[in-house]
Amino acid sequence: MRKVTLYIAVSLDGYIADRNGDVDWLNGQCSDAENPDTYSDFVKNVDTVIMGWKTYRQVAEKLSPDKWVYSELTSYIITHRALPSTDNLKFVQDSPCRIVQTLKSVPGKGIWICGGASIIQPLVQAQLIDEYYISIIPTLLGSGIPLWGKTEKEIKLQLIRTQSYNGITELVYTRRQLT
Repeated sequence: MRKVTLYIAVSLDGYIADRNGDVDWLNGQCSDAENPDTYSDFVKNVDTVIMGWKTYRQVAEKLSPDKWVYSELTSYIITHRALPSTDNLKFVQDSPCRIVQTLKSVPGKGIWICGGASIIQPLVQAQLIDEYYISIIPTLLGSGIPLWGKTEKEIKLQLIRTQSYNGITELVYTRRQLT
């Protein structure tokens, strides 16, 4: 079965975007520092990315307006809008949980949950995320879009590895198997 990974950056105080929905704070403590390319290693094991409409628009209009940066992956954009899909860019009107459950049952590589909070939080609550790859950015935003919502029961995780560079700490967890 395919692995579902939340791969995301978060401020030290738990926000994935600032109060205006912007992510221009996503950098380390020194702008000229060399940072390892952990994304390239991660994406080698993924062929599908899932995101909501706001994340899609941010990528398509602000972060990479000239080219869809995930063209090598099949992208599922969860939206209420009826938009035409292409082979690699699919606009879907379904719940994140149903989409992930369907995709997990078909052959393929890993599934990347990219954002935003309205996509992530139901998947966390339904315990459909197998791996949490969280990059903590050395910034306190004070408010914004929180990564974590309330869950009905606790979810126990196991730390797999950590890496720190340029003030950023990357944490990788899997769901802990209860015995």
